[in-house]
Amino acid sequence: MTATGPRNAPHVVDVVALGESMVTFLPSRPGRLADVPSFDRGIGGAESNVACVLAAAGHSARWVSRVGTDGFGDHLVETIGAYGVDVSAVHRDPVRPTGVYFRTAGDRAGDDHEVAYYRAGSAASAMGLGTVDLEALRAARVLHLSGITAALSADCLNLLRELTAPRAGRPPVSFDVNHRPGLWQDADGSRVLLELARGADIVFVGEDEAAQAWGVTGGPEAVREALPEPSVLVVKEGARGATAFSRHASTPVTFVPALHVDVVATIGAGDAFAAGFLSGTLRGLTVRDRLRHGHLMAAAALTTPGDLAPPPARDHADRLVALDDDAWGRLRLGPGWTQTAQRAEEEVRTP
Repeated sequence: MTATGPRNAPHVVDVVALGESMVTFLPSRPGRLADVPSFDRGIGGAESNVACVLAAAGHSARWVSRVGTDGFGDHLVETIGAYGVDVSAVHRDPVRPTGVYFRTAGDRAGDDHEVAYYRAGSAASAMGLGTVDLEALRAARVLHLSGITAALSADCLNLLRELTAPRAGRPPVSFDVNHRPGLWQDADGSRVLLELARGADIVFVGEDEAAQAWGVTGGPEAVREALPEPSVLVVKEGARGATAFSRHASTPVTFVPALHVDVVATIGAGDAFAAGFLSGTLRGLTVRDRLRHGHLMAAAALTTPGDLAPPPARDHADRLVALDDDAWGRLRLGPGWTQTAQRAEEEVRTP
């Protein structure tokens, strides 16, 4: 499960995701980190989350990264591989450790939420043009990146600049802005994220992120004015919904309202949304249906406590996506809905 030297050209997969994943420690009960007596182990990483959700949804996916030769690196590679993700291009670093982090049980948006990262000098921060398998990265129908990687080190930023640079044979690039102010050591982060987004083909950004990173206010249209380059721009509007701007679609602007969801935790929802949208893109669905698949995948993540959640079966998701607007608006999804295919449909049929 390592890439250590010359090998055969990698096979082309639906999506390749590049980025750092860390072992996550989730508290056994609510409270301050200082008061929590024990933690449950999980995994977390924006890009590997996307790869795992896509693999679970029936797509071929590859995760490219670096982890330590420690037990935490073993756990990441084995767990992500168990989702059906190709991990053959993950390099093992004998010197640098695998990153880990601890977080409280509360919602990330809450004032009492705490996150303690131990990722400085991690194996993933050493990703660069000479330390990852570029052929494995480019053997994809879509290459998925995020702004988190750009903040990890100068080498990581140079790698993302290379991957988003226009050149013949480059796979379409999907870029999730993922603005994390705490990761950036200077004010250049906002400029860098805008630069990388302008080089991508599909961009995901929250309306709140655009305001915080670039000072853009005035709704999705204002974000599109600030970012006209991508062929597809998806502006996430929180609980309201999401708007997609598509240069080549018959309808250039499409809005789809979000679903009514009994939220357990918000962590991982943005990654799941991106995975759902990319799944619809790979299947050649309409922009409306891509957005609806994004909302459904996000709903799966929102109704579970961890970063990853089992997605709905494809035929179940397709049936929900095909609902008329009124029925879509009446959907209400709670914990366990992806495992009970009939529950959501029964609720739709209830006046």
